[in-house]
Amino acid sequence: MKIAVIGAKGLPPKQGGIEHYCAEVYPRMVEQGHSVDLFARSSYTDCSWQDPYDYKGVQVISLPGLHLRGVDAFITSALGAMAATAKKYDIVHFHALGPSLFTCLPKISNSTKVVVTCQGLDWQRAKWGSFSTRIIKMGEQAAVRFADEIIVVSEALSTYFSQTYARKTIYIPNAPANYGESDPNFGYGTQLGLKQGRYILFLGRLVPEKRPDLLVDAFCDLNPVGWKLVLAGGVSDTKSFTSSLLEKVANNRNIVFAGELRGSRLWEIVRGSGLFSLPSDLEGLPLAMLEAMREGIPVLASNIPPHQQLVSEGRGMLFEAGNRKSCIRNLDWAIHHHRELAAMAKNAQRHVQHNYSWDRITSETLKIYKTLHESEQVEILKHNQEGLAEVIGKK
Repeated sequence: MKIAVIGAKGLPPKQGGIEHYCAEVYPRMVEQGHSVDLFARSSYTDCSWQDPYDYKGVQVISLPGLHLRGVDAFITSALGAMAATAKKYDIVHFHALGPSLFTCLPKISNSTKVVVTCQGLDWQRAKWGSFSTRIIKMGEQAAVRFADEIIVVSEALSTYFSQTYARKTIYIPNAPANYGESDPNFGYGTQLGLKQGRYILFLGRLVPEKRPDLLVDAFCDLNPVGWKLVLAGGVSDTKSFTSSLLEKVANNRNIVFAGELRGSRLWEIVRGSGLFSLPSDLEGLPLAMLEAMREGIPVLASNIPPHQQLVSEGRGMLFEAGNRKSCIRNLDWAIHHHRELAAMAKNAQRHVQHNYSWDRITSETLKIYKTLHESEQVEILKHNQEGLAEVIGKK
């Protein structure tokens, strides 16, 4: 099959769940004999649209845009949809709700099937203004109307589409990235002034909906002896929020801002942490949490539905989302109950290893593609037979 991918910033992945998803799934599809073109943003790839390049068999085609928040994604998604329509792919797969605004375009070609993956309700994110929020909401509505299938990464999203639109979706969860080797001597962590097993890790973009500010406030109020808090993550169109957050922690020697980590440094800091905490108000299905769980790191998270799906049944701890006192109470318990937390981490590790696999995700996604493609071939054959019968009847 010929497959087009729209909505990812580009490959290789730098930050962002969609990019990591594409880096895992689409090379696997290429290995199975399929052709994949991924339409990317030149602002991300630093490549001209005239210079496509190969990433593990995936052809990455950079499209021009504008270096403005929201506008860049809008333009490249529109251009990608138009290019995909002109080339007549078998499958055009849109990732995220904003790009899905253009799901109607590939439908111009009757032989093309459209798939949308929703990683989260992006219109709820704090970084978007009212106009961008309306556009993303329109993208959601377009996906419901024009997509042949909608994939969701959490049970909560499946419930949302069912209750809001009476639209059936297919649930295929994300999976954690595969970590490589890291420094067994904990060299980079030592440089940051950390001790293994004696710090709480927040890993994710520093944006309002992930609530790193709540975790900072709870940690400062608790002030646990011998423990530190590490904030690791990049900035995503929320510079004023990040500046305010960093000003708050600037004079606290027990709070370390590690910035955006990749590769062996990321793996080392995750593996060395004593507790992984994600206090988000909004998530799809967080890859960072899945990775920590697979590495056997205990988890404390807010009790939003996607977190409940991952951490319930003795696989970690939950506190009331947005509630500072609840966060403090559970942080304090976690720090003083190492044995119980270790048992939870072991349960979580087994759960992730058994239920979340990129090979399985690729297989289930290809199953959707093949079903759609085969149904189209049947329709084409039926149409041709009807046309032939009509011609014969006229003779």
